[in-house]
Amino acid sequence: MSFHDTQRGYSFEFFPPKSDAGRQRLAKTVQKLAPLRPSFVSVTFGAGGSTREGSFQTASEIIRTTNLDVTPHLSCIGSTRDQIAAQLDTYRAIGVKRVVALRGDVPEAEAPLPRAFAYANELVEFIRDHGGFEISVGAYPEFHPEAPSPEIDVANFVRKAQAGATEAITQYFYSNDAYYRFLDWVRRLGLEIPIVPGIMPLTDFAQVERFSKFCGADIPAWIRKRMCSLEGDARGQEELGIELATRQAEELLRSGVPGLHFYTLNRAEPTLRIWHSLGLSDTAVQVLTQPSAN
Repeated sequence: MSFHDTQRGYSFEFFPPKSDAGRQRLAKTVQKLAPLRPSFVSVTFGAGGSTREGSFQTASEIIRTTNLDVTPHLSCIGSTRDQIAAQLDTYRAIGVKRVVALRGDVPEAEAPLPRAFAYANELVEFIRDHGGFEISVGAYPEFHPEAPSPEIDVANFVRKAQAGATEAITQYFYSNDAYYRFLDWVRRLGLEIPIVPGIMPLTDFAQVERFSKFCGADIPAWIRKRMCSLEGDARGQEELGIELATRQAEELLRSGVPGLHFYTLNRAEPTLRIWHSLGLSDTAVQVLTQPSAN
C-alpha cells in the first residue's frame, strides 16, 4: 500500500551538531534525505537559546547545499525582542519562509536568562506582526509536563495556534489514541489548522527513554517490555523501533492525518526505511541501496 499523496506534508527534524564529526554526519544525513523532497526540514533551538548560533549555521548550510526549505526553531527564552527581530530579518535574507515558534525550555542550574515573551502565543503574535513567515507551533497530545491540567494545556495550545499559526507539529508519542483524543478535543473547540503527528523511532531506547522522561512522552508498558527483553542487543532494539514506528505511521496515515514529521536524531537510515516501507516514493529505494555511514 502506498500513502504517497501530494496533499500531505512530510518533514524531517535535525539538531545543530556540536562537533566536526557531528557536522559531517549531519551533512551526509541531509544529502541522503534531500532526494525524498520533504515539505521542509526543521532545525532545533537548544534550551535557553544554547544553540542559537549553531541553529543559524546549520540552517544556512542546508540552504547552501540543497534545495530544501529550512524551518528554524525560535524560542521565547534566551533572547530579547530585538534579538528575535534580528533573527527573523537574517533568516528572511537567506530565504527562510517558515519558522517554528516555541516557548522553549529553561536549562537547569543556569543564571536567569533573557525572556522576550512569557508564552508562545506572544511569540507567535510577534512573528506574525513582523511579517513574511508561515508559523508552526508545537503540540503535546499527552499534555505538556508543566501544565497544571489537561484543560489548561489545551486552552493554551488553542490560544497559541489562533495567534497566527499555519500548522502544529506534535511532540512524539507512541499511542496513536493519545493523538486522536487530542485532535478531537481541539476540533471541538473550533481549531481547524493541520496538526501533524511527530514520529520518533525507538532506535536508541535508552536515549529516547531519557528524552521521554523530560518531555512527558509516555512509552507504553508493552513497548518498554519488548525493548527491555532485547537489552544488550542494540541492533535488535533498533530493528524493533523501526518496525513499531512504521506500524504507527501506517495507522496514522490510514486515519487521514495531514502528514508526518520525523524526528531523525540526525540519522538517515531509520527515516529512509520507514519511508520505503510506507511506499511514500520510489526514491527511498534508490537511496537505501547506497552505502550507509550510520
